[in-house]
Amino acid sequence: MKFTIDVLGIFLKVVVRVNRVTFAPLVVSTLFILLTSLLAHCARRLVQKIVKESFVRLLLEEAIAAAELCGCCFELIVVADNFGVATYAIFLFALTIWWSLNWGDATACPYTHIEDVIEGKGDVRKALLITWAELTGGLLVFKYVQMYWVLEIAETHKNKAFEDCTADLQVPVLYGAVVEGIATCICRIASRGLSDLNPRFSTAIDSFIGTSLVVAAFDYSGGYFNPVLATSIKAGCEGHTLIEHAAVYWLGACTGSIISVYLYKLPVIQKYVRGTTEVNGDSIWADKED
Repeated sequence: MKFTIDVLGIFLKVVVRVNRVTFAPLVVSTLFILLTSLLAHCARRLVQKIVKESFVRLLLEEAIAAAELCGCCFELIVVADNFGVATYAIFLFALTIWWSLNWGDATACPYTHIEDVIEGKGDVRKALLITWAELTGGLLVFKYVQMYWVLEIAETHKNKAFEDCTADLQVPVLYGAVVEGIATCICRIASRGLSDLNPRFSTAIDSFIGTSLVVAAFDYSGGYFNPVLATSIKAGCEGHTLIEHAAVYWLGACTGSIISVYLYKLPVIQKYVRGTTEVNGDSIWADKED
């Protein structure tokens, strides 16, 4: 507890000094994201050390991962609004790599557990419990973000803590669901393929694909591709009803994920994966010599 208080105290001193000296709101946002990642990392290590029961530990890790994801993405919205989508994409690319390397078995994403159920790797009860843990972490983290925003250390946080949010959906609900579904499907197929092919820099490649799809969908649905993330940040916002939100960000994304399971099993994709692996085991390019 004392360690956490000391870290927060040092953090606030740093951001106040940086902001006063350089007037760099982007640095303030960066430091907040780093703090959020650090606190989540410490919480994750604590859970791994203390909790012995594997499923309970997984539930807590999922809640922590979802809180970290949503907490960082709340601040990424500030980055996108004030510094552009390109800057947002750079941050997201780096964070996705960090999450991939540090989350372990946690995904902070409900449809991965639906995929496990379909493939016989999990059961419905556990999938629902994990989804509940993810939603809990994703929804509760806003209070933490709000505590920071209310300080208004940077100009970009002025009135941010209590402002009314607006939906990112810029197209009709059906189109939005299709965008989220197709992009999620592509993301999941790419992730599965990279996992099987295991090329060099697979984590960076996966992050690049995901980030590119988010940017491509940014002006249509917001490019969330994760029901928990979308719910934490945009559920209840002005511009769509809860039913419309669920249709786009839950039904759309989950449908895309489910379709990806069956598409990945198609002979044409499996032939490519097996052929590439046999020709050149650690490269995504069949004719590349390492």
